Amino acid sequence: MGALAKVAMQQGASEALLVFVRNVVGVLALMPWVLRNGGTRAVKTARFSGHLWRALFGLTAMYALFYAIAHLPLAEALLLNYASPLFIPFIAWLVLAEKPPVVMLPAAAIGLFGVALIIKPSTLGFSVASYVGAASGVLAACAMVSLRRISNTEPAQRIVFYFSAIGVVVGLVPMWLMSTAPSLSLLLWMAAAGLAATNGQLQLTRAYRHAP
Repeated sequence: MGALAKVAMQQGASEALLVFVRNVVGVLALMPWVLRNGGTRAVKTARFSGHLWRALFGLTAMYALFYAIAHLPLAEALLLNYASPLFIPFIAWLVLAEKPPVVMLPAAAIGLFGVALIIKPSTLGFSVASYVGAASGVLAACAMVSLRRISNTEPAQRIVFYFSAIGVVVGLVPMWLMSTAPSLSLLLWMAAAGLAATNGQLQLTRAYRHAP
């Protein structure tokens, strides 16, 4: 997803357009599951507020990640985003009362020191993109903990569908204000990024349902 998004941005896609297309693709990719499982019955939920929190955290993280991908080397942007597991134990401890093993605390501290080395504030000065990339990791951690709270009753497909559907609605205004009509080639790159992201999100959602 990261590599495909980087190519799309190099061809002129804005972060807002990329987020919007990624979520449209997510909705379309899951429509066969919705229709096969009874349409409205498949997406009926008693935990909409949980889906909303998960989507808002995840969407903010996605905007931040795509901004970092656009302004940093791809590996650096993804490393900052993938620092989210360093924050998850502490957020899960606070929100879900899942106390992390003692050995995890010094490991997380070492990891956070590594994040500081990636940001490199002393050598490069204030880099907005680096700090936004780090923020994407924190926000992604919040999204994953929100996901954990609802995954005990909500199937992965429903969680990802609500995330994508809310993302389409929320992303309409910034997409309209910040983007121009994409070429067919650009649209294909963004659609490919959306498919990769949706599949990855489905697997990640299943993982958070079955493991700490």
